[in-house]
Amino acid sequence: MAVCVLDYHKGNLMSVARALDRAGADVVVSDDPDLAAASDGLVIPGVGAFADAMGYMEASGQAEAVVRARARGVPILGICLGMQLFCTRGREGGEGWRPGLGFLPGGCTRLESSRLKVPHVGWDELDLTPLGRACPLLAGVGEGSHMYFTHSYALDGGCDPDVVCAKTHYARSFPSVVWKGNVFGCQFHPEKSSGAGRPILENFVALVKGGLPL
Repeated sequence: MAVCVLDYHKGNLMSVARALDRAGADVVVSDDPDLAAASDGLVIPGVGAFADAMGYMEASGQAEAVVRARARGVPILGICLGMQLFCTRGREGGEGWRPGLGFLPGGCTRLESSRLKVPHVGWDELDLTPLGRACPLLAGVGEGSHMYFTHSYALDGGCDPDVVCAKTHYARSFPSVVWKGNVFGCQFHPEKSSGAGRPILENFVALVKGGLPL
């Protein structure tokens, strides 16, 4: 059961690939849209700007490939920028709004604070919602678990609360885990979150292998 880590030239791919390998996945890193669309599981990592990432994915055919994978019902995991790209729109890296993949309603906007440093870098807590306690991606992940974040933008208040599995409170309360059908997203980096993040990747691999119900 192959898991494709999508290379859209914006992410730290190898740390994600190594962590998935340790979680039991058969991993391939590729920028080939057809391979991504046909994979058994798809991971979209990312470090960079929303507008640049979407521009590359649309020009390369990767955006359509992700849509095709979603329509096939394969588990998809977005990490950090990868999760943000699921939104209807984002503001980072462009003038005004830039359309995203449109899997989740709402936008992605900058964290603003006169008291706290932005970007938000370091360990922070997950505040689980009722959906989060039932989410297969978060099985074994407890309330208040600390994960590693590094970001300046996050999903905004337009995000549907019915898809939010966890929130984190920094500058504002923002969704830090989302789940809609076969699409999952983490604003933090599970691959950099040591033992706390390992169950998330193991759960995702189990979803790909059919061991956990969607």
